[in-house]
Amino acid sequence: MDHSRVPVLEALEDFRRRGDVVYGPPGHRQGRGADPRVKEILGEGVFASDVLNMNGLDDRRLSQGVLGDAQELMADAVGADQAFFSTCGSSLSVKTGMLAVAGPGEKLLISRNSHKSVIAAVIINGVVPIWVHPKFDGDRHLAHPPEPDDVRRRLQEHPDAKGMLLITPTDWGSCADIRGVARVCHEFGVPLIVDEAWGAHLPFHPELPTWGMNAEADMVVTSVHKMGGAIEQSSVFHLKGDRISAEVLQQREDLLGTTSSSSLVYATLDGWRRQMVEQGHDLLDTALARARRIREAVAEVPGLSVMGEEIVREGLAFEHDPLKLTIEVRELGITGMQAAEWLRANCHVDVGSADTLRICPQITHGDDDRTEALLVESLRRLAKEADGMERPPRVLLPVPDGLELEQAIRPRDAFFGNVDHVPADRAVGRVAAETITPYPPGVPAVAPGEVITREVVDYLRSGVAAGMLLPDAADPKVETFRVVT
Repeated sequence: MDHSRVPVLEALEDFRRRGDVVYGPPGHRQGRGADPRVKEILGEGVFASDVLNMNGLDDRRLSQGVLGDAQELMADAVGADQAFFSTCGSSLSVKTGMLAVAGPGEKLLISRNSHKSVIAAVIINGVVPIWVHPKFDGDRHLAHPPEPDDVRRRLQEHPDAKGMLLITPTDWGSCADIRGVARVCHEFGVPLIVDEAWGAHLPFHPELPTWGMNAEADMVVTSVHKMGGAIEQSSVFHLKGDRISAEVLQQREDLLGTTSSSSLVYATLDGWRRQMVEQGHDLLDTALARARRIREAVAEVPGLSVMGEEIVREGLAFEHDPLKLTIEVRELGITGMQAAEWLRANCHVDVGSADTLRICPQITHGDDDRTEALLVESLRRLAKEADGMERPPRVLLPVPDGLELEQAIRPRDAFFGNVDHVPADRAVGRVAAETITPYPPGVPAVAPGEVITREVVDYLRSGVAAGMLLPDAADPKVETFRVVT
C-alpha cells in the first residue's frame, strides 16, 4: 500500500483549498465565528480544519471512502486485518471491544489492574467480571500483568466465560506474555482483547515489547495520544482473525460512539501512521537511546532508582518498555505525589503518573536534547532539595493480596442499586456501590460490588492524608463510603 498517502489530511486540504461555505455545524464556521481571544491561543488552523465529516470529509455511514482508506492504511501499517479510528479515546474503544465479546449477564475475564474506564465498561455493559489478579510485586508495591497460567485457572473455573481482556503495558511499563495468554484463550475457544493503550508505538521498532497483533491477540486497542503523535482522544481498535466479528464491533461502536466525530482526531491519526511507517524506526531509535542515557543518569542520583529489565529477570513481568521511566523516590523520604507536585511547581516539569512511592515520566519520539537535559537536571534538583520537604504521613500500603477484594454482586447491580453513605469505620464488610480510584495512574482500589475491607479503608484514608487524589469517590476524603443498602 502507498503509505505516503494520508486520505483524511488530503481531504481536509481539498476542503480548505475549495473554500466551501458550510451552513451546518460546526457553528464557528471554520473559525470566522470563533472568539479572536480563543484563536490567539489555539491558532486559526484548529478551527479551519474542524470540519463536520459528513459534509467536508467522510463518515462511516455516508462513506466516500476517505475514512475507509485511512483505516486500511493503518491496518496495513501495524499488521492488523482491520483498523477502526475512535475519537472518544480508548475509554470508548475498550467498552466497544468488551461489548462485542460479552453482553449483559455474560462472563468476561478481566485483568484486575484495569483502568477505571474498564470498570465503567463493566457497569455500562452489565457483564459479570471474572477478575484475573495481577502478579503483585511486594518489594515495589506494584502490580504486574497476570500470566498465562493465571488465565488458564480462571477459564477452568469459568468455562462459560466469553473472552479475556488483558492490560499491557501497565502504566509503569511492565508487559504481559500476550502470546502465551492468547494461546490459552484460544485453547478454550474464546478471544483475547488487549488493552494496549500505552503501546501505540510498539509495532514500529524491534527493541520494543511485543505488539499484540504480532502475538496472536484477536483485538488490540491503542491510545495513540499517549505514546504516539496524535492529539488527545485519538484511539484505534485493531482486529485480526474471525473470533470477533467486525460487523458486531462496528454496531457496538455505533451504539456508544459520537455521531460528531472529530476531523482533527482523524487527521492526526492519519498523519501519525504515515510518520511511523516512513520514519518510525529512526525516531524510536533516537528515543530509546535517549531513555538509556536518562536511566544511566538517574542511576547516579542518590535516593532515586529506576525500574528496568530486572523485573523480567526476577520473573515478575514478561517484558518491559524501556521508554517508561518508573522512578522510585521513597529513599528520599517523600511520596511520588510530592515529587510530582514539586517538579511541576519548581521546574515546570509534568511527569505523568505518580503514586505513593514513584513517578513515571515517559520518553517518546517527540522528546529532544532540551527535554532530556531538563528532566535529568530536574531530578537531580529534586534529590538535593527533598530533605527540605515536609515528611508525609505514612501510607498504609496493602500486603500483596490486600487489594484482591471479594466480588459479592455484579458491578452494575451495585452501582445502580439502592445505596447508603456510611462512615469509613462502618464501611468495612459492606459492599461498595462506587468506584474509588487513586489517580493517576487510574487503577481502581475499589470497584462496585466488591466487599470493602479494613485494609483498603486504611490504605485509602492514609493515602488521602499523604496527598493521594481520589477524583471519582463520592467523598474524595473517604470519610464516608457509598455502599449497597
